[in-house]
This record gives sequence, C-alpha cells and structure tokens, in this order.
Amino acid sequence: MGAVQSLLDARRTLHRHNLLHMFGVALNDRYSKTNDPVFLSRAVSILRRVERWTPEGHPDMASHLSYLGNTLRARFDVSGDMEDLNEAIQVLGRAVSLALDGDDGLPYYLGWLGDSLQVHYGRSGDLGKLTEAIVVHRRVVALVPESHPEMASWLSSLGSSLGRRFWRTGDPEHIAEAISVLQRAVELTPDGHPAMAFRLNNVGICLRFRFLRTLDPQDIIEAISVLHQATELTPEGHPDMPFRLNDLGICLQARSPDDGTGDLRDVTEATSALQRAVELTPEGHPQLPKRLSNLGVSFQSLFYYTGDFQALAESISTLQSAVELTPDGDTDMPSRLGFLATSFRLRFQKTGDLQEIFDAISVQQRAMELIPETHTHMAAHLIDLARSFDARFQRTGDNQDLKAAISNARSSATSTSGSPIIRLNAAITWFEILDRFTPPPLEILTALDTAIDLISLTAALDQTLDYRYARLQRTSGLLPHAASTAIRLGRIDKALEWLEQGRCLVWGQLTKLRTPLDDLRHHDIQLADSIVEVSRQLENAGSANPILRSEMSLSERSSLADQSREHLRCAQKWDDLLAKVRATPGFEGFLKPLSWYTLLQHLPDGGYIIILNAGTLRCDAIVLAPVHDQPLHVPLTNFSLAKCDQYRRDLGAQLQGYNYRDRGEAGTVLEDNDEERGFKGVNRGKGGQTIIQGILRGLWTDLVKPILQELGLQAIQATSTVVPPRIWWCPTGPLSFLPLHAAGIYTSQGSECVLDYSVSSYTPTIAALVDRVRSTRSIGKEIAGLFMICQPAAPGGSNIPGTTREVQSIYKLATEEGLRAEIFEGGAITPASCLDLMEKFSSVHLACHASQDAANPLKSQFLFHSGSLDLLTILQRNLKDADLAFLSACETGTGAEKIPDEAVHLAAGMLAAGYRRVVATMWSIGDRHAPAVAVDFYQYLLDHQPQDPVNGSTFDGSCSAHALHHAIQQLRLRLNDNSDQSLLAWIPYVHFGY
Repeated sequence: MGAVQSLLDARRTLHRHNLLHMFGVALNDRYSKTNDPVFLSRAVSILRRVERWTPEGHPDMASHLSYLGNTLRARFDVSGDMEDLNEAIQVLGRAVSLALDGDDGLPYYLGWLGDSLQVHYGRSGDLGKLTEAIVVHRRVVALVPESHPEMASWLSSLGSSLGRRFWRTGDPEHIAEAISVLQRAVELTPDGHPAMAFRLNNVGICLRFRFLRTLDPQDIIEAISVLHQATELTPEGHPDMPFRLNDLGICLQARSPDDGTGDLRDVTEATSALQRAVELTPEGHPQLPKRLSNLGVSFQSLFYYTGDFQALAESISTLQSAVELTPDGDTDMPSRLGFLATSFRLRFQKTGDLQEIFDAISVQQRAMELIPETHTHMAAHLIDLARSFDARFQRTGDNQDLKAAISNARSSATSTSGSPIIRLNAAITWFEILDRFTPPPLEILTALDTAIDLISLTAALDQTLDYRYARLQRTSGLLPHAASTAIRLGRIDKALEWLEQGRCLVWGQLTKLRTPLDDLRHHDIQLADSIVEVSRQLENAGSANPILRSEMSLSERSSLADQSREHLRCAQKWDDLLAKVRATPGFEGFLKPLSWYTLLQHLPDGGYIIILNAGTLRCDAIVLAPVHDQPLHVPLTNFSLAKCDQYRRDLGAQLQGYNYRDRGEAGTVLEDNDEERGFKGVNRGKGGQTIIQGILRGLWTDLVKPILQELGLQAIQATSTVVPPRIWWCPTGPLSFLPLHAAGIYTSQGSECVLDYSVSSYTPTIAALVDRVRSTRSIGKEIAGLFMICQPAAPGGSNIPGTTREVQSIYKLATEEGLRAEIFEGGAITPASCLDLMEKFSSVHLACHASQDAANPLKSQFLFHSGSLDLLTILQRNLKDADLAFLSACETGTGAEKIPDEAVHLAAGMLAAGYRRVVATMWSIGDRHAPAVAVDFYQYLLDHQPQDPVNGSTFDGSCSAHALHHAIQQLRLRLNDNSDQSLLAWIPYVHFGY
C-alpha cells in the first residue's frame, strides 16, 4: 500500500505541476493580448513555483525553465529591472544545458537565450554578452533545417545581433552578414505573417547602419522603402507602432542633400513620425529616452535646414529630457550626451553666448568618460569635442582650447576604430585648424598624410566602381591644396608623392589588380596564384552595378545582399594577401605607392614629365626628367586657380554647340558655315583677339612658357631634322580640361606655341607611364595588326560620311605596306565582338560616335550600329598585348568635372584595359579633316616602324606621339591660318601614354 500511495502522490504532484505550468503559460499569453504587466508578474510567480517543485532530472525541467526564463525576459522589457534579465539568462542557460540531444525544444531554448543575451548587451554594453548571443544564434540556425517553421525568426535574431555588433565595433563583415541573414529571414516569411513587419524593420535598421558608415545612398533609399513597408503593415494601435515610427523617423533624418538623397521634406516627415512615436510611448517606458533622443536630433536637423531657432531650442529641451530619463550604465548615454553637446554648440554659434559652448564641452567630456576607448563611435565623439574646443578658441583666443582642438582632431583621425569617413572628416578638420597658422606648423604634413591615406579607405576595393567615383567627388578639392601646402613648406617630394597617390585612385586600383607577378611567382607560385584569383574576383565584383529596384523580389534582394557580402570578403582576403606578400623579404613595398625617388629611376628617355598643380593659394609645376636626380620645382607666379576656372568656363561656352562629327548630314561640309554649326568662336576678347586665342595665349605666357624657359628648351624649325623632345603633361584638378598641348600665341601674322618646342602627350599618373616604360615588350606577329571599325550612321548619332572615307584610306595604306588589317562596318561589329577583336589585334582604330556622360562617367560610350560599348565594359578587360588605340570620335578624352583627378574618360579606359598609347579627342572633331589626320598619322607611323630583332618588321605604335604631332602640323599647313575655326579643328587631338 505504501508504494501505491507514493505513486498516487507523485502523479497528483505531477498533475499539479503541469496545471500550474499551464496556468503560468496562460497568464503569459494573457499579457501578450492585454499588455497588462500584472499578468506577467503572476506568471513569473507561478512558474517559479513550478521550477522549485520539479525534481532534478525530471524530463520536463528544461521546458519549465525555458518558460520561466522567457517570462522573466518579457517582464524586463516592461520594467527595465536588470535583476529580471540576469535571472532570465541564468535560467535559460540551465534549460539549454539540461536539454537532451534531439530535444525538439532545444532550438527554442537557445533562441530565447540568445535574445536575452542580446537585450542584456543593449542595457549593459557588455560586449561579451553580445558575442555570446551571436554564438548561440548561430548554433540555432545550424541546428535546424531551413524548412523549420521558426527558421525565419531565428535568422532575424542572428541578423539583429550581428547588426548590434557592427554598431559597436564597426567591422564591415558583420553588417554585410547581418543584412544578408535578415533578408533571408524576410524571404522565408510568408505574406501576411504577423512577424513580417518586425523582420522588415530589422532589415531597414541594418541598412541604415551600413549607410552611416559608407554613405552609399542606395542603402538609405532601400532602408526607408523597407521601413515604410514595415510601418504600413503595422495596424494602428499595435504596441509595435511606436517602434516602427521611431526607426522610420531616424532613417529619414539620416538622408542628406549632400548625397542627393534627402531634402527638407525628409526631415519634416521624420520629425512628424518621431513625435508620434513619443506620443504613443507611456511615461516610464524603457524606450522613452531613446525616442526622445531621436526626436531631439530630428529638431537639430530641422534647424540645419531652416535656421529656425525655435527648432534648436526644442532640440535642446528634448535631448535634456532624454538624458535625464536615461538610467546610469545605459550604453546609449554617450550618444545622447553627444547629440546634446552638438545642439549646445549650434546655439553658441547662433547666439554667441559663451555659456553654451562651455556646456557643450562639459557634456561632450562627460560622454567621453562613459564610452569605451575601442568603441567604433569614439572617433565621432573626439571630432565633435575638437570642433567645440575650436569654436571656443575662435571666440576667446585661449591657446589651451586650440591645443585641445588639435589634440582631439588628431586622435579622431588616427583612431584605429571608427568609420573611415568620420576619420577623414577629422583629418580635414585637423588640417584646417593648422592651416590657419602663418606659416603652418610641420604637423600639417602629418594631418594631410593621414587625410590622403583615408581617402583611399573611403573608396576602397570593397565598393563598386560607381560608388568609389561618387565618394571621391566629396574630396576632389583637397589634393591640390595639400600639394600647395607641401610646396609652401619646401617639401616638393611630399607634394609629388601626394599628387601621385591621390590622383586616378580608382585607375590605380585597377592597375594594381593587374600587376604582373613574375618575380613573386618565382618565389611563391601558390601565393601569386591566390592573388591572381582574388584580383579577378574583385574586378568582377567592382565592375558589377547592382541597383535595387522597388519591383525586385525578396529572393533577388537576398541575392544582392549575398553578392555584397562576398565582395567584402574578397576585399578583406586581398588585404590579407598583400600583408602576407609584404612580410616576405624583398617584397616589402609590393603594390605600395611609389616613393618619389623610385619614380625617378624609371622615367622615359628623351623627355620630361610635367606635373601641374593649381591650388587656392598658389600654382606650381613639378618637372621630372632622367637628367635630373631631384624633382625640379617651377613656381607659376602669374597663374592662378581663378584663371584656370575662368579659362575652363570660357572654353566650355565657346565649344557649346560646336560638334562637327555629330551635327553633319550626308554630303554636307559644316566647316564652311559657322551659323549652321552653332560655332561661337568669333567672340572677341581683349586686344581684338578671340576668346579662344586669349585662352591659349594666357596658358602660354603664364603657365607653359615659364616651364619651357626653366628647362632651357629652344624652338625647333619646321625644316629641322632634330627630333623634338617629348613632354608628358600630368595636369591636376580643372587644369585637366585645358588644352596645354596647344598653348601658344596665334595671330594672323604667325604663331609661337608648344608644338614649336616639343611633342606633347598626356599621362593619367606618373606610375602609369613608369609602368609602360618598365614593361616594354615586343609585339608578336600573331597579333600585330590593325582592325578598324566604321560606323557612319549608328543609332543615337547623325550621319558622319567621313568615317567611311577615313577607314578605307587607312586600309589601303596599311595593306600596301603589307600590314595585317581588317575593316568592320555597320552591323558586322557588336560591342562584344569588338572586345574579342581587341585580343586578336594589337591596334584598333574606332571611327564612330562617342559621348561623355557627365552624370555617370562609367556610362561614357562608343556608339555602334548594334549597341554601345561603355567605359565600364572596357575596364573589365585586361588586354596584355594591346598596343595602340586611335579613337577617331568625339569627346573620348574629356574628363568628368566633379572628379577631375580621376581621368574618367574613354581614352583612360583604353589605357586601363591595357593599351600602351591612345590617340583621343578633347571635344568634337571635324568630319572633313578627320580622314586626312588619320592618313597622315598612319603614313608617318608606317614610315618610322622599328625593326624587331625577333619578329622582324611588325606594326608598332611606339612613334604614335610623333605621328600625331606630324599629322597635326600637316593639318595646320592645310588650314593656313590661326582663326578659331582652324584652331578648333586640330586642338582636340591628344595623345595619351608612352
């Protein structure tokens, strides 16, 4: 009877336990429907009793513990009591440890534990808790198949943890993985699922996180779109509505007019959404301080846009309330204090009240005391404090404030954590403060060194080419100023290295990816092969142009996120491989920017490289030549940036509507009718000279002739047999748009110009030319030859009958000389087949339409009958055996105004693809003259072919610069005057490369 009674008692106890457990779960469910915290407290009390009464080793113990832990976590969400959260983590950890292998509940226990650890990090800032959360979430995702009904939920939790980790550490791999994982979660969530809004919201938050680091406008546009969806899916009155409104609001206010994505309407909508979020949040709610802080920042943005002083007052008041309500130890306290300090500084700048800037500094210093030194946002706090100290210094003149401003700006710029964009802004601020000294201290060189290094990090290989070019627009004016500063301090070497490192940054990245690895291959073939493979992957990823569209499916969006993550991984692998190579003896400088003395060791013989820089304070030339063991500095005291800009504007105005090749109709010679051509060259400037003549005279007297005189160059008579020296022009900034090769005095009596002294070429960078000199190679017979493309009437352009005459004349000339040559006309050539032919022929002649896309330079293109060949597509090719490209088309050497130092034009694209030399045009060319110029060019080239000791006589473009010089001189003789019509017929032709 005793045993039976014991069994009955045990069954009754178990039954009572199960009933109590079910009652506790029911109370928890009741809370989720009513939001009444009383039900939560009763549920916790009952579930604690269940835990105490469940014997050790009982099979339901893990389940009972998990429900208790989950309920404690829910009560913390309401009360903010850390004791509840700590107990929840402890209880859920026990549940996980007690669960048996194969227990169906284990994934749930792990999921709840991971969520609780993540929440703990949000309150405590304990990075260890967040790391634990990620480990636990990864374990859940790995434990169950993707078809599991809760997989989307667990992916969402993992993505959220990774996003938080990124926000703390700034590791781009974490945010890339977070977005990829979160988009998978959304993809797995069926339409109409109640969690869809929450999961979309998480995607939007992480897209915003990435935007704040990279400023890629595509991220913020997509984030706002996703958050709008999440808000629309959340019914009015739903407890999550204030969460949705808050996240949408902060995303809207993140948009900026600087990147072309934001305007006042965004800030107004953001403020409205954030005000509603605050209104819907009850007093005492743990989220109220965060929502007040975000609203305060939105009022701050409103002040930026409108100058409304009342908005600034609202910002300060709201931020002060947020700070007062934030509990001690909250990880968000430093950011809230930082926002408040910024508003105080803005009010000081508005009112001049010194107390405001004292308050700003005091509040920001308090924030600095609370934030961990390694936190990714430390750099942002440091630069904000620097700006406040600088603002107070400018008012009081206190040198201690000046020292503090410099110190904090320096610390921000040189921080090992933080966004490269924030650190770049800090470096620029550091430089600007030092630049106010006369003369500036030598520390300014360190500031500029740091800034120029950071420019390359903000437009790094982990981004697409489009984005890199967009980023570089923001810093396009820094480089000339930096070089001028170095020259001012007597550091010509530093100016040269900066101009080389900072110009054509993307062009240089492409060149590095294609660097021959013969030496490395002899040392470590596997390492060389790894570099080749990763460089190929990076080229493909960088040349991709993934554009998010509103009609994209979830799977397409998820695929794009995966591509972005893989791109990032490749870039990180590339950095790791470079570090490994540079750790190898003899390869310490592998793919590093070349020092000035290294550049001097591989200059071309018989010529000069002239780097021109126009800064706001001064203009200078730096000349490199094999006969000099130091860079030669030539101050251009009579030239200025203002003159340069004026010449560029005047030239642009004169060229407006001047388009021989595009405006011509079949059988029409437009050169004889200025009015029909829309030509403006008859406008007169000072002294009766035309504006065009005035520009060329100014370039000659103030810029070019002083350099030639310094070099001791003498004019060479046209009848002389002396070979004129080469000059490679390497202009910076707006100088890139001026015809330096044509500078001179042109009158009805005669002329004096650059052509009398030298043969001109252009080079994007010195390294590009040095690379061509070092890699001189003979052209094999199997590819030596010329293919010509003739497109007299391609869609998108008018009829240009001269192209047919041009290629037929060249073909006749070439075949008479025994040269391998072919012509492709009309639909016989496509962009794809053109690229294939570039691998089979050493040289190409393109007689067709071309256009420069000012808004998107990578879309600059050649127009064929069967489609267009754009710059981006050309850049994807690596033509190792390419020699000469003659681009007999309009605008093939025209750069992009917003990024003048990036050489974003079709000629540079051909160089980047592998051609050693390119003939191009700065603007439109004459259809009547183009055939004759081309024939004279090729006749000279064929008459001066070098004899290859291995292959005998082959077609070689090494004399192409002299050939173009000769062809232009012949055209000038035929024109026989120096009118603007004649000048603009020959000036557009330019030579690039070796």
